[in-house]
Amino acid sequence: MKSEIIAVGSEMLTPFRQDTNSLYLTEKLNELGVTVAFKTIVGDRQRDLVSAIRAALARTDIVVVMGGLGPTEDDLTREAVAEALSLTLRRDAEQVVALAARAASWRIPMPTNNLKQADVLEGAAILANPNGSAPGQWLDTTFDGYRKLLMLVPGPPSECRPLFDAECIPRLRDLVPTRHIAKRTLRAAMIPESQADKLLAPIYTEYKDVETTILAHVGDIQLTLLCTKPKLAAAQARIDELSGRLEEVLDDWLYSSGAEAADSLEQIVLYHLGMRQATLAVAESCTGGMIAERVTRVPGSSRSFLGGAIVYSDELKTAFAGVPSELIARYGAVSQEAAEALAYGIRRYTGATLGLGVTGIAGPGGGSEAKPVGLVYIALCDDQKTEVTEKNIRGDRQRVREWTTQQALDLIRRRLR
Repeated sequence: MKSEIIAVGSEMLTPFRQDTNSLYLTEKLNELGVTVAFKTIVGDRQRDLVSAIRAALARTDIVVVMGGLGPTEDDLTREAVAEALSLTLRRDAEQVVALAARAASWRIPMPTNNLKQADVLEGAAILANPNGSAPGQWLDTTFDGYRKLLMLVPGPPSECRPLFDAECIPRLRDLVPTRHIAKRTLRAAMIPESQADKLLAPIYTEYKDVETTILAHVGDIQLTLLCTKPKLAAAQARIDELSGRLEEVLDDWLYSSGAEAADSLEQIVLYHLGMRQATLAVAESCTGGMIAERVTRVPGSSRSFLGGAIVYSDELKTAFAGVPSELIARYGAVSQEAAEALAYGIRRYTGATLGLGVTGIAGPGGGSEAKPVGLVYIALCDDQKTEVTEKNIRGDRQRVREWTTQQALDLIRRRLR
């Protein structure tokens, strides 16, 4: 069964507020084997709401409408649903009493506009909301001759989520055919999205019963596999089969695979460091601490990450990482030699198992014909050897820095493997 989530509120069409409830509701619907096919955000205009509700009912089996159940003039969800389905609204006496009692408990007179929260759609069941004044509503109805399930739930997360769990999930569980969703997420580093799809599409397109999505970020590809079957074992078997074939093709690019959102690259790096009882220290120039920030984002990182230095100036490259000033004068701060010296020096200063040195030109200025913007050197040093990678990264300053950070972490991962 397919569903749609409609978030109501003009504030979510501004840069200042965003819908977070739909992520929670998607997870809960997926647990029931219900696919979320659409998510829509609509402002507080009745005409637009009616249009969105009718479109949702026409293309999905289950519709969840969040928000717009308050007492103000722009809370129009009830009225919009009534218009979309040609239903009447009735004022429920028990809800009027409950609203009055709630106001009395706050020792305030109940404003008359609160009464609209007692308006119930013809044929709808009231969903209790112990955390707010706006009750939800459940409607088992028809649209264009087909059965539809429609839920109206309040917008505030503290009301929406408990109400959905307590009132909507049990009803859905009784009505929705038993389906199970198996999921796996594969993550690969430093493979371009186009190359990944060229390699993988001939495989995953064979599996018509598995939904495969590819999400690309800077230096990172995430593939999510979803399969829905009446029995979980059957769905899991299909996911396992496809995942095994994709993992074989991805080979060394693959760094994580799991049933949930797979581990991040920094988590994998720390995992390998921990397995080897190894430690890491970094000397960062153009990345300005981004590598250290990603690593220390992971709880427990202090067991393997000793720390490092942000050595932006030539003087600090010498003072904090022991890079000889004559080396910088001869080869430049952005050079293979400088990167090697940074990695060696930070390892020697901290006693870490691995030392990482990063230097480059992030831009937008500072480049030359010989050393253009986007040129970076990443060096990794242990007690056996120092390995240096040279990259010319295209894009703006932030993209160069993010790519460099990802490349550096992947270099560590590959060395530890």
